[in-house]
Amino acid sequence: MPRLEIDLNPLEHITVDAIGKPGARVFYIQGWRKTDPAPVTIIIEKVQLQSLAVGVDQMLAELAKQKPELSVTVAEFDEDKMRISPPVDPLFRAGEMGLGYDADHDMIVVMVREVVMEGQDPEEASEVRFWCTRAQIRILADWSKEIVSRGRPLCPQCGQPMDPEGHFCPKKNGHKH
Repeated sequence: MPRLEIDLNPLEHITVDAIGKPGARVFYIQGWRKTDPAPVTIIIEKVQLQSLAVGVDQMLAELAKQKPELSVTVAEFDEDKMRISPPVDPLFRAGEMGLGYDADHDMIVVMVREVVMEGQDPEEASEVRFWCTRAQIRILADWSKEIVSRGRPLCPQCGQPMDPEGHFCPKKNGHKH
Protein backbone atom coordinates (compact mmCIF):
# COMPACT_ATOMS: atom_id res chain seq x y z
CA MET A 1 0.00 0.00 0.00
CA PRO A 2 1.51 3.38 -0.94
CA ARG A 3 2.16 5.83 1.83
CA LEU A 4 -0.43 8.62 2.11
CA GLU A 5 0.98 11.94 3.31
CA ILE A 6 -1.32 14.92 3.82
CA ASP A 7 -0.27 18.40 4.95
CA LEU A 8 -3.24 20.54 5.96
CA ASN A 9 -1.43 23.86 5.81
CA PRO A 10 -2.95 26.35 6.28
CA LEU A 11 -5.72 24.73 8.26
CA GLU A 12 -9.14 26.34 8.19
CA HIS A 13 -10.50 24.41 11.19
CA ILE A 14 -9.52 21.54 13.47
CA THR A 15 -11.69 19.70 15.94
CA VAL A 16 -12.12 16.50 17.88
CA ASP A 17 -15.31 14.73 18.80
CA ALA A 18 -16.72 11.52 20.18
CA ILE A 19 -19.63 9.61 18.69
CA GLY A 20 -21.59 7.08 20.73
CA LYS A 21 -22.66 6.53 24.31
CA PRO A 22 -20.15 6.89 27.17
CA GLY A 23 -18.26 3.64 27.47
CA ALA A 24 -18.70 2.87 23.77
CA ARG A 25 -17.60 6.13 22.16
CA VAL A 26 -15.36 6.42 19.13
CA PHE A 27 -13.06 9.46 19.14
CA TYR A 28 -12.05 11.42 16.05
CA ILE A 29 -9.76 14.25 15.05
CA GLN A 30 -10.81 16.19 11.97
CA GLY A 31 -9.45 19.12 10.01
CA TRP A 32 -9.86 20.83 6.69
CA ARG A 33 -8.68 23.63 4.46
CA LYS A 34 -10.90 25.99 2.48
CA THR A 35 -9.76 24.34 -0.73
CA ASP A 36 -10.63 20.78 0.37
CA PRO A 37 -13.91 19.26 -0.78
CA ALA A 38 -14.20 17.15 2.39
CA PRO A 39 -12.63 17.11 5.85
CA VAL A 40 -9.79 14.77 6.79
CA THR A 41 -10.94 12.52 9.65
CA ILE A 42 -8.89 10.05 11.71
CA ILE A 43 -9.95 7.70 14.51
CA ILE A 44 -8.03 8.26 17.73
CA GLU A 45 -8.14 6.71 21.19
CA LYS A 46 -9.45 8.52 24.25
CA VAL A 47 -6.02 8.35 25.88
CA GLN A 48 -4.50 9.96 22.76
CA LEU A 49 -7.02 12.78 23.05
CA GLN A 50 -6.19 13.25 26.74
CA SER A 51 -2.46 13.23 25.96
CA LEU A 52 -2.95 15.74 23.15
CA ALA A 53 -4.68 18.20 25.51
CA VAL A 54 -1.94 17.83 28.14
CA GLY A 55 0.79 18.15 25.50
CA VAL A 56 -0.74 21.32 24.07
CA ASP A 57 -1.01 22.88 27.54
CA GLN A 58 2.65 22.05 28.22
CA MET A 59 3.82 23.27 24.81
CA LEU A 60 1.99 26.59 25.06
CA ALA A 61 3.32 27.14 28.60
CA GLU A 62 6.88 26.40 27.41
CA LEU A 63 6.46 28.72 24.41
CA ALA A 64 5.27 31.51 26.72
CA LYS A 65 8.45 31.08 28.82
CA GLN A 66 10.84 30.88 25.86
CA LYS A 67 9.17 33.55 23.74
CA PRO A 68 7.51 36.11 26.05
CA GLU A 69 7.07 38.45 23.06
CA LEU A 70 4.38 36.13 21.64
CA SER A 71 0.84 37.18 22.39
CA VAL A 72 -1.03 35.11 24.95
CA THR A 73 -3.51 32.75 23.35
CA VAL A 74 -6.88 33.09 25.00
CA ALA A 75 -9.70 31.60 23.04
CA GLU A 76 -13.09 30.09 23.74
CA PHE A 77 -14.72 27.37 21.72
CA ASP A 78 -18.20 27.52 20.24
CA GLU A 79 -19.63 24.05 20.81
CA ASP A 80 -21.74 24.18 17.64
CA LYS A 81 -18.65 24.87 15.54
CA MET A 82 -16.58 22.20 17.31
CA ARG A 83 -18.84 19.27 16.41
CA ILE A 84 -17.43 16.88 13.82
CA SER A 85 -18.67 17.50 10.26
CA PRO A 86 -19.91 14.89 7.84
CA PRO A 87 -18.76 12.85 6.13
CA VAL A 88 -17.31 10.91 9.06
CA ASP A 89 -15.21 8.65 6.86
CA PRO A 90 -11.88 8.12 8.65
CA LEU A 91 -8.73 7.68 6.60
CA PHE A 92 -7.14 5.44 9.23
CA ARG A 93 -6.76 4.72 12.96
CA ALA A 94 -4.04 6.72 14.69
CA GLY A 95 -1.06 4.85 16.09
CA GLU A 96 1.24 7.73 16.97
CA MET A 97 0.55 11.39 17.58
CA GLY A 98 2.98 14.22 18.13
CA LEU A 99 3.24 17.99 18.41
CA GLY A 100 5.75 20.35 16.85
CA TYR A 101 6.33 24.08 16.56
CA ASP A 102 7.48 26.07 13.52
CA ALA A 103 8.98 29.26 14.97
CA ASP A 104 9.42 30.88 11.55
CA HIS A 105 5.67 30.77 10.87
CA ASP A 106 4.45 30.67 14.50
CA MET A 107 2.46 27.51 13.73
CA ILE A 108 1.90 24.34 15.72
CA VAL A 109 1.62 21.01 13.95
CA VAL A 110 -0.31 17.99 15.17
CA MET A 111 1.20 14.94 13.48
CA VAL A 112 -0.90 11.79 13.27
CA ARG A 113 0.55 8.52 11.99
CA GLU A 114 -1.39 5.44 11.09
CA VAL A 115 -1.24 2.46 13.43
CA VAL A 116 1.27 -0.09 12.13
CA MET A 117 0.09 -3.68 12.11
CA GLU A 118 2.43 -6.55 12.87
CA GLY A 119 4.49 -7.38 9.80
CA GLN A 120 3.74 -4.02 8.14
CA ASP A 121 6.64 -1.79 7.15
CA PRO A 122 6.49 1.34 9.36
CA GLU A 123 7.65 3.41 6.39
CA GLU A 124 4.36 2.60 4.64
CA ALA A 125 2.23 4.12 7.42
CA SER A 126 0.12 7.08 6.32
CA GLU A 127 0.61 10.44 8.02
CA VAL A 128 -1.46 13.60 8.34
CA ARG A 129 -0.12 16.91 9.61
CA PHE A 130 -2.62 19.46 10.90
CA TRP A 131 -0.99 22.93 10.95
CA CYS A 132 -2.67 25.19 13.52
CA THR A 133 -2.35 28.69 14.88
CA ARG A 134 -1.77 28.95 18.61
CA ALA A 135 -5.40 30.11 19.02
CA GLN A 136 -6.70 27.09 17.08
CA ILE A 137 -4.65 24.65 19.15
CA ARG A 138 -5.72 26.33 22.43
CA ILE A 139 -9.39 25.92 21.41
CA LEU A 140 -8.72 22.30 20.40
CA ALA A 141 -7.12 21.51 23.78
CA ASP A 142 -9.97 23.10 25.74
CA TRP A 143 -12.59 21.32 23.62
CA SER A 144 -10.69 18.02 24.03
CA LYS A 145 -10.93 18.31 27.81
CA GLU A 146 -14.65 18.99 27.51
CA ILE A 147 -15.22 15.94 25.28
CA VAL A 148 -13.31 13.66 27.66
CA SER A 149 -15.22 15.00 30.68
CA ARG A 150 -18.52 13.97 29.10
CA GLY A 151 -17.64 10.30 29.41
CA ARG A 152 -18.31 7.87 32.21
CA PRO A 153 -17.79 9.18 35.74
CA LEU A 154 -14.68 8.00 37.56
CA CYS A 155 -14.89 5.83 40.67
CA PRO A 156 -13.74 7.91 43.66
CA GLN A 157 -11.97 4.91 45.17
CA CYS A 158 -10.06 3.34 42.26
CA GLY A 159 -10.17 6.08 39.62
CA GLN A 160 -11.47 3.74 36.91
CA PRO A 161 -14.50 4.63 34.74
CA MET A 162 -17.82 3.40 36.13
CA ASP A 163 -20.29 1.67 33.82
CA PRO A 164 -23.99 2.59 34.08
CA GLU A 165 -24.79 -1.11 34.68
CA GLY A 166 -22.53 -1.25 37.73
CA HIS A 167 -18.88 -1.03 38.65
CA PHE A 168 -16.52 -3.72 39.90
CA CYS A 169 -14.16 -1.73 42.09
CA PRO A 170 -10.85 -3.49 42.81
CA LYS A 171 -10.33 -1.32 45.92
CA LYS A 172 -13.52 -2.66 47.51
CA ASN A 173 -12.46 -6.21 46.70
CA GLY A 174 -8.94 -5.91 47.99
CA HIS A 175 -7.26 -6.93 44.73
CA LYS A 176 -5.38 -3.67 44.20
CA HIS A 177 -3.19 -2.21 46.91
